[in-house]
This record gives sequence, structure tokens and C-alpha cells, in this order.
Amino acid sequence: MKYLSTGIWIPGVLAFAGVVALVLWASTGPMVGHLEARVPGLDRPKAIEDDAPAKPLVGVLTTFDGQPSDLPGAWPRFRGERFDNIAIPSVPLARQWPAGGLNKLWSIDVGEGYAGAAVSAGRAFVLDYDRAASSDALRCFSLADGKEIWRFSYPVVVKRNHGMSRTVPAVTDKYVVAFGPKCHVSCVDPATGKAYWLIDLVRQFGAKVPEWYAGQCPLVEGDRAILAPGGESLLVALDCKTGDVVWKSPNPQGWTMTHSSIMPMEFAGKRMYVYCGKGGVAGVSADDGAILWDTTEWKIAIATAPSPVILPEGRIFLSGGYESGAMMLQLREDGGKITVKKEFRLKPSAFGSEQQTPIWFDGHLYGVRKSDRQLICLDPRGKIVWSSGSQHRFGSGPYLIADGLIYVLDDFGKLTLAVASPKGYEPLSTTQAIADSHDSWGPMALVGGRLILRDLTRMICLNVAEK
Repeated sequence: MKYLSTGIWIPGVLAFAGVVALVLWASTGPMVGHLEARVPGLDRPKAIEDDAPAKPLVGVLTTFDGQPSDLPGAWPRFRGERFDNIAIPSVPLARQWPAGGLNKLWSIDVGEGYAGAAVSAGRAFVLDYDRAASSDALRCFSLADGKEIWRFSYPVVVKRNHGMSRTVPAVTDKYVVAFGPKCHVSCVDPATGKAYWLIDLVRQFGAKVPEWYAGQCPLVEGDRAILAPGGESLLVALDCKTGDVVWKSPNPQGWTMTHSSIMPMEFAGKRMYVYCGKGGVAGVSADDGAILWDTTEWKIAIATAPSPVILPEGRIFLSGGYESGAMMLQLREDGGKITVKKEFRLKPSAFGSEQQTPIWFDGHLYGVRKSDRQLICLDPRGKIVWSSGSQHRFGSGPYLIADGLIYVLDDFGKLTLAVASPKGYEPLSTTQAIADSHDSWGPMALVGGRLILRDLTRMICLNVAEK
């Protein structure tokens, strides 16, 4: 009988509690809170979810006692002055290095990542990440001694995800534009660090942050910053002084951002920007953002990192990792309309590059092949001219050409100097440029005999000039 009576009164108690709760809820009135409309493109991969605030970002400028050097020359953007990763040295370069190694002019600690340096007017600019302050930091150093001149930073939560920052700023005499890992873009004065503007491409243009964060390096031409947010617009042009939109291109196929960077191209009397989106490749008019041509022949399922290599006569060389190999596109013009066709495709065993962009030099292509980590020389038709051989392997590190020489950095900071010629692989010197190094993947910069390299947490400047 005891158990029976309990079964009778328990439902009554629960019913009474439910009525009380209903009365209390009704008496409180409607809940008031901050509701935000969903913006297309805001969905992000789980790898980069965080609790970033919705309020507008405000940057902070900090100045230091570093002074710009009076050294000539510039490396003003990703892949240098002419977008080809070929330096024009102002001093003779050494073809043999001392047995004790190259002279290290300076070394600085940087946040985890692969962001390379841009150089102009004796200053080196690096888009860094400060974990202690949880902020992106555009830093300006003296090219002479590595002392910091100024730093422009703003708060953003970035978690460790195979490195954090991985882009190269673009600098002119009036502006320096930097692209952060979470798609925040800043424009500041290169001499003082004073900000012109700071925007969030995710919130303003519906961009989607790529997995492993943004790897796109900004492009500045004249007074315009050219960016590829994907989302609502495949490409946008912004006024460098105000941040106002000059033009926006359509994005009819909904391509999202990749790690590839925009490359300018001249063809059939038209200036255009070539971009590898997630889904294909397009040529966008520099005048008004109109899409002049596009193709879905080239797309990589996981990540597109190398940028398009522009060759003469309307040809474009594309390469990638994840078994994608390489491809040559050919543009044609007929009656004012531009069409694009695949000229040839290479299997990964012939050539493919997961991170670095190959170099077109003196009628040939040079790059490190992903499948076996060898340095490769290709002719314009994709035929292998030579490979460095099984005794000379490199990895995912960067390479750069200057004065007929190719500098190649392996994953562990070993630097090799070889002749950039189709006659054959001819190594000249090797040195351990960065001691106890790993993930030495950041793009190089070479100015006035000074070679800037980095690994995951250090950036150094070496003297490679002939004594």
C-alpha cells in the first residue's frame, strides 16, 4: 500500500510545479536580447571556430626606437616587384659561401606561422600574431638591424592550427596593406604605422575563412587594394585611403576563398586579375571587376595554395598538392571575347606543388616537386628537363631566383644555392641557414644582398652579397 500511495501523489506534485513554472514564465514578459541576422558566408570550419566579438575592431599603434635603413631596393609584395619571385640585385651576389656559413645580420622571434616579409624604403614589414595579447600585429622593422620601428595590432582570437599568420603584406610609398589569418585586412602608413582603415572580410563581404586560416597575400596597384573574399563577391577593389569599395565582381558560382593569391595579367589589351577560387579559375577585369573568363578545369578538393604563374602569350601555369599535379591553360581572344582551354595536364609524378608557387625564368619553369621533394626544371610544354636527383631533396620550403641563381630552403632550414639553367642541376653551395629549424616554409625576400628567411618561430636576415 505504501508504494501505491506514492504513485498517486507524485504526479500531483509534478503537475503543481508545472503550473507554478508556467505562471512565473508568463509574468516575466518577452525576453530581450541582442539578435543578429545570419550573414551568408559566415559559416566557418570547426577548426577555426572561436568566440570573436561582433563589435568593430579598433587597432592600436605602438612605436619603438628602431630606425629605417638607407639601403636601396625593394621586395614590396608576395613574389617581389614583378610578381615572378625573381630579384634584381643591386649588388653582386656570392656564388660560393664560406665554410663557416653566411653572415647573419639579425634575427627576431615571431609568432607561429609562415608569414614572409615585404621590404620597402629600408623597412621590413611582417604580419605576425601575438599569442600573449591575442592579436594580429603588423610589425615594421629596420632592414639594417632588425630593430622594431612600429607595430599596429588589433584583437582577434586565433588558435594554433598548423601555424597562424601566413601572408605577405603589400607596400607602396603611401600604403601597406596586410591580410590577417581570420580575413581582417588593414591599411596603414608605411612610415608611421598610422591606420587608414581596418575591415573584416567575413562581416563586410560574406567571406569564409579557409581551413588552416587565410594564406592570400593582398595586391595593391596604384591607390587600390585588390582582394578575393569569395562569398558575395569573388574579387573586390578598395580605395587604399578610405577603404571604400571601388568595384565588386560577381561570384555566380559561389566560389570561396583559397590560400592562393591574385596575380595580374595583360592579355589582348586588357588588364586582368587571375585568381584560383575554390571551384575554378577566373580572370577579372582590373577596370570594373567584370569576369572576363572562367573555367572549372582546375580545382583542388582540399586546399589550393600555389598562385597562378603567368607566362607569355596568354598562358597560365597552375600547380597543387593532394594528387592534383599541374595544368597549363591557354587564353584565346576572338571578336573581343576571351576563352580559356586546357593545353596540357601533368600527373603528380611529373610535377605538383603543395605550398610554393613555381618560377618562370628564361623560358623554363622551376619548382620543387611534391611527390619526391626534388627540384625540377620543366620546359614550356611540361616536359621534365632535369631533376635534382635523390641525393638533393628539399621539401615544402620556398625558393627564389636572382642573378641566374636559385636559392632553395628545405623544411629544416638548410639553404642551397644552385644555377638556374636548363643545362642541368648544378649546386654551388649549401649552408644550415637556420639552426635547429623546422617548418621553414615562409616566402623569402631578397633586397640589396640581404636575404630574409623564416621558420615556424624565427625570422633572420643573411648577407648573401659577394664580399
